[in-house]
Amino acid sequence: MIADNNNGKYLYAIITCPDACEFSTRGIGERGDAVYTINHGRLAAVVSDSPIVEYDSNRRNMMAHALVLEEVMGNFDILPVRFGTIAPDLETVRERLLAHRYDEFTQLLGQMQGRIELGLKAFWYQDAVFKEVVQENEPIRLLRDSLVNKSPSQSHFERIRLGEAVEKALREKRLGDEEAILSRVCPHVCKTRTNKTNGERMVLNAAFLVDRAKVPAVDDVVRKLDDDFGNRLLFKYVGPAAPYNFVKIAVAWAVRGAA
Repeated sequence: MIADNNNGKYLYAIITCPDACEFSTRGIGERGDAVYTINHGRLAAVVSDSPIVEYDSNRRNMMAHALVLEEVMGNFDILPVRFGTIAPDLETVRERLLAHRYDEFTQLLGQMQGRIELGLKAFWYQDAVFKEVVQENEPIRLLRDSLVNKSPSQSHFERIRLGEAVEKALREKRLGDEEAILSRVCPHVCKTRTNKTNGERMVLNAAFLVDRAKVPAVDDVVRKLDDDFGNRLLFKYVGPAAPYNFVKIAVAWAVRGAA
């Protein structure tokens, strides 16, 4: 059901869908707005009516956006639209988005056909990795032991040297662990994107574009990784998710206003 045009149209995704469609999940904003499609040819934008406001990227709003995508993904391949994108009206969506970028979206949807995103993060157990560094590196071990009975003021430069040596060893170990993980996962996926890691303990922050039929194989690889490295690495595995790391639709005409 399409409501009046006094509202803007909040966009969630672009899909291949020649016929009008409505979804059961309610739209962002807690008004209970229906989620439905605006169609053009074989393409459709998944939208809900919304005041033209700037939505805070808080948990409630992000979850509302994600729940819509979750339902849509159950039946369609999707091109996710950037969170908070609002078109001023229905015709803008149809003419300036779907019609204007019809060939681009059709090609991208072909690339996403039958595929979803999986995410994998890996973290060291801190005590375990520092013990490894000391055990595997004799110069670090000897320098550490030499500082046991020295005050910080007496050993300032030695402690700097020790910190630099440990940092270098951790960088090398991180690269080795990342390579070991990716070498097992990558043969089963279409594309891989490694994102920036945060903090000393994070080893890997990766996203994978995966054929739906290959998801069980990736699941098995991650389970085996946990079996083999679970004493020193904590894995966080999420998905299926919208392929945000591989395609994200942004539009220049999005209208924003004050809440």
